[in-house]
Amino acid sequence: MFQLDPRLAADTVAVAELPLCMLRLMNDCRFPWLLLVPRIEGAVEIVDLSAQARAQLMEEVARASTALRDAARPDKLNIGALGNIVAQLHVHVVARYRGDAAWPGPVWGSGPAAPYPREDQSRMILRLRAILDSP
Repeated sequence: MFQLDPRLAADTVAVAELPLCMLRLMNDCRFPWLLLVPRIEGAVEIVDLSAQARAQLMEEVARASTALRDAARPDKLNIGALGNIVAQLHVHVVARYRGDAAWPGPVWGSGPAAPYPREDQSRMILRLRAILDSP
């Protein structure tokens, strides 16, 4: 039975359920940042997915990327599937801005997370959901 890794659950909040993935917002307002977690038990690497699931994952990454780009208007999107700390397969989609707290380096290891104020978090989730739900 699929279960979300407790570290991912602790660091993120639910945004939406896509056909394959849980879509979650990283609770770090320095970087608008989504995680897609395929609901497939035991998946660690993208190659652990069937060809059909890999194709679905890429469609959902594109959909989440479009939503984040439209909601956050970044200078650049970074997409990665690292998994060095949390092995459960998850894909990061990070909105980046020239001059942000980690620019031009990676967001990982760039200091402690700055949790969203509750109203800002709610506003971002609602914005993302509205974009995802639009045709």
